[in-house]
Amino acid sequence: MDIDTTKRVLESVLLAAGKPLDVARLDSIFDLGEGEDRPSREEIREAIKSLQEDYQGKGIELVQVASGYRFQVPQGMEPWVARLYEEKPPRYSRALLETLAIIAYRQPITRGEIEDIRGVAVSSNITKTLQEREWVRVIGHKDVPGKPAMFGTTREFLDYFSLKTLDELPSLAELRDLESFNPQLELGDDVPQENKNPQEGAEETADGDEGGELKDEADRDSEQGEEETSAPEQTTEADNTPAADIADEDAQQSEHNESTEDVDTTEEAASLSPGDELLAEFEDSEDSAER
Repeated sequence: MDIDTTKRVLESVLLAAGKPLDVARLDSIFDLGEGEDRPSREEIREAIKSLQEDYQGKGIELVQVASGYRFQVPQGMEPWVARLYEEKPPRYSRALLETLAIIAYRQPITRGEIEDIRGVAVSSNITKTLQEREWVRVIGHKDVPGKPAMFGTTREFLDYFSLKTLDELPSLAELRDLESFNPQLELGDDVPQENKNPQEGAEETADGDEGGELKDEADRDSEQGEEETSAPEQTTEADNTPAADIADEDAQQSEHNESTEDVDTTEEAASLSPGDELLAEFEDSEDSAER
């Protein structure tokens, strides 16, 4: 079989497979029976290399991952390809990604050792999610009391991150260089006070001003409340003033009535006869004696 035919077969098979295929699996594709012209494994590798060169700079690329070879979308095309899918990809928490990174670089490693590195407890949901995602699996148990499980990464982990082996992971030195280039990539959640963003300080200042305004408004409300409290007192005083005036008027009216009675009495006395006057004086003297 010539190289061009081999390339077309490999191209069709890899596009239709939808998953990585290794050389052994691709070699079995050409096993159509005895007497058939078929390429050797070396010729298959050469055809794959030629295909990789043909797809350079195209909308798809042929890459080798841990499970074999596959066609995939090159980096930089994600914004357009992602619009084909209505469902958004899952977002993983920072704690989960930190745990995955520790397992990838320090495997095999136990849960307790991960907690010692992170400085916080590792939730069972994190390890469960990593195992369900088939990125992490239990590869053994440590020979210590309690026999804790030891975690390691899987082939699916390498395939997902387009890695052939763990050796292709960025070195710790490269990560330190990247961290010094962009301090925001630090894994720590606590930000030193001296490195605080000036904008955050401005926001805090704005919050402080807003708090002052609220305080001033509260003071104004309090003063208004005091004024409202004093208002009833003034009303009471206003109410008391008419009451005093009414009392004075009553007293004046009473004096007027008494004077009127005296006048009436005088008039009555003037209209009495002399005998009646004596009788009246006698009654008055008796009243005085009784008193």
